Amino acid sequence: MTQPLIFVLNGPNLNLLGTREPHIYGHDTLADIDARLIAQGEKLGLAVECYQSNHEGALIDWLHEARARGAKAVLLNAGAYTHTSVALHDAIKAVELPVIEVHLSNPHKREEFRHKSYIGMAAMATVAGFGARSYSVALDAAAGL
Repeated sequence: MTQPLIFVLNGPNLNLLGTREPHIYGHDTLADIDARLIAQGEKLGLAVECYQSNHEGALIDWLHEARARGAKAVLLNAGAYTHTSVALHDAIKAVELPVIEVHLSNPHKREEFRHKSYIGMAAMATVAGFGARSYSVALDAAAGL
């Protein structure tokens, strides 16, 4: 039997984790986070596939791919697209999959322009403010769906 599939999608600048503003985003690299999620997924009986792009269209394409491949859920850290992308909002609604918005920091404790989330308006839930552990919490939630 095939393991349920979880897509983990990361947006712009998340490839720089570990060195980009570590006082906000921590010292873990995206590769560190991905490896932990894949291992956690194995323990939960899930197949986890991780992707990162600095391009909005690639994130939309992966949302469509998640639907085409019958993914159980998507964890999405859209980075700055969280606050600007109606296209990602629409794609989340169109794919009709459970999408959990993920943030390392708590956007509501940061600059005002980060307080509005187009992703959160379409996602089923948001996990934020736990640093790299936000992904783990979101994966546990996805496993329970």
